[in-house]
Amino acid sequence: MANSDFVIVILGAGKGTRLKSSLAKVLHRAGGRSLVEHVVRACQPLKAREIIAVVGHQADDVTAALVPLGAKTALQKPQRGTGHAVLVARRAIPSRAKYVIVLPGDAPLIRTDTLAALARSHRETGAAATILSAEIDNPAGYGRIVRNDDGSVAAIVEDSALNDDQRAIREINSSIYCFTLGKLWSCLGSLKPQNVHKEIYLTDAIAALRQKGENVQAILAADSDEVLGCNTRADLAAVDAVFRRRKRAAIMDAGVTIEMPETVLIDPEVVVGADTRIEPCVQLLGKTRIGAGCTIRTGSILADAVLEENVVVKPHSMVVASHLSRGAQVGPFAHIREHARLEENARVGAGTNIGAGTITCNYDGVHKNPTTIGKRVFIGSDTALVAPVRVGDGAYVGAGSVITENVPADALGLARGRQVNMPGWAASRRRQMAAIAKAAKPRPRKKSKRRAPARRSRTRSRRVKRSRKR
Repeated sequence: MANSDFVIVILGAGKGTRLKSSLAKVLHRAGGRSLVEHVVRACQPLKAREIIAVVGHQADDVTAALVPLGAKTALQKPQRGTGHAVLVARRAIPSRAKYVIVLPGDAPLIRTDTLAALARSHRETGAAATILSAEIDNPAGYGRIVRNDDGSVAAIVEDSALNDDQRAIREINSSIYCFTLGKLWSCLGSLKPQNVHKEIYLTDAIAALRQKGENVQAILAADSDEVLGCNTRADLAAVDAVFRRRKRAAIMDAGVTIEMPETVLIDPEVVVGADTRIEPCVQLLGKTRIGAGCTIRTGSILADAVLEENVVVKPHSMVVASHLSRGAQVGPFAHIREHARLEENARVGAGTNIGAGTITCNYDGVHKNPTTIGKRVFIGSDTALVAPVRVGDGAYVGAGSVITENVPADALGLARGRQVNMPGWAASRRRQMAAIAKAAKPRPRKKSKRRAPARRSRTRSRRVKRSRKR
């Protein structure tokens, strides 16, 4: 769809105080992407003339996330409300644009079809403003949409200002709008901040348009989840759950079996072929691509992995940025590290046995070097393969070896010192250590003897008597 008369403004300047985080609000992640990236991706298929994001808090980081997606940015500093943010974006809006869709950068569940319906309704009704609204079971805390008898919007009433009749209204303001630019600029330019925060809000502009007698409309979102924002960590978790549920549903609709789907986590760019079976507690992350007829067993994690057809990943295995060719099998409890490639029908833990604790020492401080292991190879436990190195078909490597040179086909590679047994050494050592401990033990100090006063008195008395005799 082409909407060259439209521009899109995404409000992404806020800090997100209630998240209690040093990270900018729109950079928090849910469903495998940052919040603002989800919003931009929903807008891209509309083919609007421009996508402009208003940035503020951590502007450089937010800009770095958006530029690769083709969005322009406008800096709002200081930040004086949503209406002020649109005024900041004005200098980046082409003069030929007639309409603007404004949406928050923390509403990641919004769908392209819903935004397209908003734009279409706005243009068809000739409204000055059109609000995307939603009906929810518990509208407490939200501004309510109050309608006229003809269905047009009479007002947006904030929760704190509701009367008893209005409090029963379940239709809420989503903070997603479409405006006719010519009418919006005249209103925004005349607004003065009338609140304690000294800020200008887009709801003020809608109230001003109604006071001028302009046509203000609202259309209901088909799914109220689409308007969920992310103000708290609990909101992030709720939004993430919706994304994960949507992705699992799409994967199953494509012919994939997912057992206990509520336990399986799948990132948005993952692709899975038909007739693949995914067991409970699996994670498929990043840009993982899985072919048809594969089996991913319980507890396995695949990140940026490529699996061709009929691959089996056995329980509790990890495959990271690696390529598993048709019919390959790995696991159980295997860890396939970055840039590994298993050829057709290869097996890790089967035809080629790679013992527990084996590592490929692939980094020499400058380059990452390859390790090649042939067919029907046996690698003993706790072996270190120092790349670049090749182990030929049918070769054996003794446990605990450090292999620094190629092992030819059908050869035995050993790289460890010869074992020497010394009879009685351990018993002798224990006796020696016991003697050392005994010698080091401190001895008790002897008490010094002192003459009793009575004895000294008797001795002195005898000496006196002898002197008298003389």
